[in-house]
Amino acid sequence: MASTVTSRRKQLGNELRHARNASKLTQQQVAEVLGCTQGKVNKIESGAVGVKLGDVRSMLEAFGINGDEAEALMGLARAAAGQRGQWSGYRSVVPHWFRTFTDLEPAAAEILTWHGERIPGPLQSEHYMLKQFTEAGATDVTSLVRNRLDRKAVFDQQQPPYYRFIISEGALRRAPGGVAPAVMLDQVEHLLALDRRPRVYVHVLPFGARLASVPNDFTIMRFPDRTRDFVYIEHSAGGLYLDDDKDFQLFVDSWDRLRGAALERQETRQFLLGLADTYRRQMNA
Repeated sequence: MASTVTSRRKQLGNELRHARNASKLTQQQVAEVLGCTQGKVNKIESGAVGVKLGDVRSMLEAFGINGDEAEALMGLARAAAGQRGQWSGYRSVVPHWFRTFTDLEPAAAEILTWHGERIPGPLQSEHYMLKQFTEAGATDVTSLVRNRLDRKAVFDQQQPPYYRFIISEGALRRAPGGVAPAVMLDQVEHLLALDRRPRVYVHVLPFGARLASVPNDFTIMRFPDRTRDFVYIEHSAGGLYLDDDKDFQLFVDSWDRLRGAALERQETRQFLLGLADTYRRQMNA
């Protein structure tokens, strides 16, 4: 399983949170030990920021942790601090708020995602990407496409995460920039090819699905280690990461309802084959 600097940082934060809770200390008491704010301790425990090795040692002393357990945690701290994410060159176009997501994507055990109005990034064909970025008026289309293609490497890992997609029928009929049957035919054929890969599951939610309503797009990430599972929600101004247990379960329940109403895998394949024929007829009309 791939390990990234962000996943190690989150794992370290989780371990420090568990250790603090076991020692019956509050975040404010730890902040007093480190000479920082309670907010900084919260960010360390959530993995939002890095932490100095000296601060980790001070925290472990405050928690009463020593011996092999302390050395194991210091090793994790060194691993989290010893490498930095590569966000230079063409990767610099990735927004800061999305970098945690892309760092953790390869390290997940399972990813459940729902998209209502657009094809999710890992499933996009190159033709669809180009059209989307061009219509959005992007100034560095080449770098954006390269980054999105890089994300597809998650499917080629020796042990990729189980990646389960639910896509609304609307996302398959709404082309970037308006009517574009050639773009959408390319996209649908790309989906048909991807669905043959192990651990990739694509399900279409048709317009006729029996649901009271559909939620906004969201992605659930689960991890094989003690990295905290979370929900990612993207909006116009950035991205939101939710890992509170109650919030997380609400989205799991929502995904389960969507999955129950969506087409099964073989039904989805037949739907996509029919849609491909529709786009071919539109191109030849």
